Amino acid sequence: MSVFSTVAPARRRHAFREALAAQKICRIPGAFSPLVARAIEQKGFEGVYISGAVVAADLALPDIGLTTLTEVAHRTHQIARVTNLPVLVDADTGFGEPMSAARTIVELEAAGAAGCHLEDQVNPKRCGHLDGKAVVPADEMIRRIGAAVSARQDENFVICARTDAAGIEGIDAAIERAKAYADAGADVIFTEALKDADDFKKFRDAVDTPLLANMTEFGKSELLSASQLESIGYNAVIYPVTTLRIAMGQVENALDDIAETGTQVEWLDRMQHRARLYELLRYEDFNVFDQKLFTYSKES
Repeated sequence: MSVFSTVAPARRRHAFREALAAQKICRIPGAFSPLVARAIEQKGFEGVYISGAVVAADLALPDIGLTTLTEVAHRTHQIARVTNLPVLVDADTGFGEPMSAARTIVELEAAGAAGCHLEDQVNPKRCGHLDGKAVVPADEMIRRIGAAVSARQDENFVICARTDAAGIEGIDAAIERAKAYADAGADVIFTEALKDADDFKKFRDAVDTPLLANMTEFGKSELLSASQLESIGYNAVIYPVTTLRIAMGQVENALDDIAETGTQVEWLDRMQHRARLYELLRYEDFNVFDQKLFTYSKES
């Protein structure tokens, strides 16, 4: 019995490719911790997402390219080891020049990821739903993708190309970039900050490559349901910061009440019960595993 993941990374990568090719959309909520990833799996989703913005926020940093490859790869390893689901990682701009993008693929593969996305923003990047972004020339992004494709050791590791050009150069330019990125070897295209269903449909009609949609809150995109996106023809959807925002909203509200009243009693019914926490932690499985080791005796 394994108390960690029971599905090898290679099998998860293969499963992720199969999910992206299926008729049903692949739903990938973001996890801000390994425990959240475990919950995502238990609730029946198809994948786990690791957001660069969330990794930064968890370190109390803004999403402006301050995190390192080492930090992102470490969080990827922590999450990938506890779930059987494919893990898709936000790799920002590849943490540097094309050679750095190549190393990023090596490190994320080693950490157990099923895939990652690289973006065409200028390094250091900015949050994709804020103004003031800038994109590199398409040729530079094509070199990033080429370096990434050449560096992967498992052919099933999914390389997704994100373009932020729609809000800067217009959606037609973003479509042209997407086609060029697919020609360079990208398996999936992720167009950031499209405005509404019409934009998503226009992109789908123009691009043959599998597409990923970003349903982040408080941004530039209309929040479409998974079924709406599936009907348009999208292959995957991420909810990158949702779980963090829900958790932090509740944390702040509870802290306000405790500061005012001096007790958490009113929050007991809104907490995850200790028994449920132990279920997610697989406490009993660890106990069984430990007891088997503890009672082991070598035959003479």
